[in-house]
Amino acid sequence: YGAFDIQVFANTITEKELVVLTKPTTSGKPPLVRLHSACFTGDVLGSLRCDCGEQLDEALAKITAEGGALVYLHQEGRGIGLGNKLRAYQLQDELGLDTIDADCALGFRSDERDYGVGMKILNNLGVDRINILTNNPDKVGWAEKAGLEVASRVPLFGKPNPHNLPYVKAKIERAGHFLEAMLEEGQKVNSR
Repeated sequence: YGAFDIQVFANTITEKELVVLTKPTTSGKPPLVRLHSACFTGDVLGSLRCDCGEQLDEALAKITAEGGALVYLHQEGRGIGLGNKLRAYQLQDELGLDTIDADCALGFRSDERDYGVGMKILNNLGVDRINILTNNPDKVGWAEKAGLEVASRVPLFGKPNPHNLPYVKAKIERAGHFLEAMLEEGQKVNSR
């Protein structure tokens, strides 16, 4: 996607290292910022069950073009970890649960992620005004609570397919994510 500066931040609470990729902005506009939760199945394996890998790719392409930062957070499976995410997949397949009900059946909240450390990193980088790459209204709220001015929310989604449409639908209906355009595109593809 281009040349990025890379920085590593240590989270002293979780003892995990967090990676931040940055590219300077030259337009005078607020930087594009993506807080991306790790998704081994999507980011690395290209899973069709989600659009995480496609969101990561699109975010890197947009940040390359306009400048900004990608903060890569260790929050696999909306914060429940890879093993539990795979258990949730099994519940979805066997019982027909959606992604949120499967997580809750395992004893978790619908979303266990915490964006506070990502916001602190942005504060440490001297960022105070952003264009945030997200479909998640919670990320906008976290940014505002951290004292960041959100100039705009920039939509970010992958290609719809029969495997990820149930996931997308649950995120819209159950978590208020702004993915209606992706769902509409998927319904057009399915009706052809």
